[in-house]
Amino acid sequence: MLRAHGLARASLCGLSPAAPARSAISISGTRTAAGRCGLRWQAMGGAGAHTTSCDKQLLFRQLFEEESSTYTYLLADVSHPDKPAVLIDPVDKTVDRDLSLVEELGLKLIYAMNTHVHADHVTGTGLIKGKVPGVKSVISKASNARADCLIKSGAKIHFGNLFLEVRATPGHTQGCVTYVTGDGPGQPQPRMAFTGDALLIRGCGRTDFQGGSSLQLYQSVHSQIFTLPKDTLVYPAHDYKGFTVSSVGEELLYNPRLSKDEKTFKSIMENLNLSYPKMIDVAVPANMAKSGGKNPASRLYAG
Repeated sequence: MLRAHGLARASLCGLSPAAPARSAISISGTRTAAGRCGLRWQAMGGAGAHTTSCDKQLLFRQLFEEESSTYTYLLADVSHPDKPAVLIDPVDKTVDRDLSLVEELGLKLIYAMNTHVHADHVTGTGLIKGKVPGVKSVISKASNARADCLIKSGAKIHFGNLFLEVRATPGHTQGCVTYVTGDGPGQPQPRMAFTGDALLIRGCGRTDFQGGSSLQLYQSVHSQIFTLPKDTLVYPAHDYKGFTVSSVGEELLYNPRLSKDEKTFKSIMENLNLSYPKMIDVAVPANMAKSGGKNPASRLYAG
């Protein structure tokens, strides 16, 4: 019964069900030069705002919220008549900015998505749903948060003729996922991975709260992100040093934590001695309730 209900829910959310579970996902492919895709970078005013064009189909913006050093990502299929768009990891304080940009660009926002339940800021998905009728909120089922669409690893989130693949990457929290642009004809190349807090540029999310596990994080990143083509672009949820983008190949070589063996990584994470997150007692309860779903039973059952 759950599976049948899940297929109906997947249809309501416009998502493709996950494939049968596998122990690890490994994708091989030919390395594609950015020039083939017409990849361009252009400053868009404030720090951390960029645009990428891929065959005049994908519109991409990287937006920044200064107080929590959070990146929000806007993606849209501008070749589709409706110009459908998604927002990844919106922040409550910058919702008006983000929605103004969506309006200016003539886009139709269909999904407001989170990579996990954040502990350092309040998500903007609830506010977005109140301001833009029809937008659906998305978060992983494993997060135990409320949303219109609760997704599992292997699901596909479609916007126009483009899609994002969901990969479970727990370890920072139990509900962390990475969204990866599609593989195949008509999908942007090189691929793009929106890694949340699982993989940061030359770092990773902490693992000492919200059900975190250093060993689980290590295994998640190595099996679900580091198996992507080396030219896959890495876009994290945060950066504190002014970096905006990395690649799988760079992080395999230069990440001072995750380039190490599993035992060394565990030791590093156990000795970080980080302070208690100042926003956690406000952000986590708010984000569990404000991911935007009105019906806690709204789940995507697949696989």
